[in-house]
Amino acid sequence: MEYKLIALDLDGTLTNSEKRITPRTKAALMEAQKRGVRLVLASGRPTFGIMPLAKELELARYGGFILAFNGGKIVDCKTGKTVFEKTLDPALVPTLYHEAMQAGMQILTYKGEGIIATSDKDPYVMEEAHINQMPVLQANAFLNDIVYPINKCLIVGSPAPLHDLELKLSQRLKHEMELYRSADYFLECVPLGIDKAESIDKLIDILGIKRQEIIACGDGYNDVSMLKFAGLGVAMANASEDIRQLADVVTLSNDNDGVGQIVEDYVLTPLS
Repeated sequence: MEYKLIALDLDGTLTNSEKRITPRTKAALMEAQKRGVRLVLASGRPTFGIMPLAKELELARYGGFILAFNGGKIVDCKTGKTVFEKTLDPALVPTLYHEAMQAGMQILTYKGEGIIATSDKDPYVMEEAHINQMPVLQANAFLNDIVYPINKCLIVGSPAPLHDLELKLSQRLKHEMELYRSADYFLECVPLGIDKAESIDKLIDILGIKRQEIIACGDGYNDVSMLKFAGLGVAMANASEDIRQLADVVTLSNDNDGVGQIVEDYVLTPLS
């Protein structure tokens, strides 16, 4: 099979524990692009938080795409244009806010190059700010600050109580939005019908690429849909056991060039 598109989760997949792309993985991805393979950076991160990695991999030069907010927004890096976007129903945001507050959690969303959150001191909020290199702009009047369309809310907190809140919200809002855990302490809240596979499907329809021609790599539960959708679904060694079991292939960990190895074995070697 000649693969034409590689969809990559970022944290725990493309980047190592230091949130960097290792030299071997970068070299493999650059060579794949030179051979005409498209890259899609598919993440729960906001667009701004993905841009530095898109620039490092020269996606604008090679016609790559950013798939942000777990699929809520697709940006063509070459033109800078948004080719698909779906936003949260604003009527649902107060429910998320009140449930998060009642559970002792924090909630945040994004505005341009910054984060609006219910706390600018919570360690999980600051972790999200660090990952995306985005400042926390405001932290005192969350609902009053959101007077514009948003792609995603993120509820953050300790894993065990956050899991309980996820179960509660999943029952209450199961016909109104999608909920994903991108980390033990991050609960992604995105529009109904949004996941990475659905958005990749929309993108390949535009590009004229078949799903069998896709490699998807990921490590989290929000990656499951694209791992199942792709012609080759690749789980990282650092993924949980249930995610590894549903993948077609398990590669090395994100700290051991797992993505680089897959690109070398399935994209570069057959064409050498």
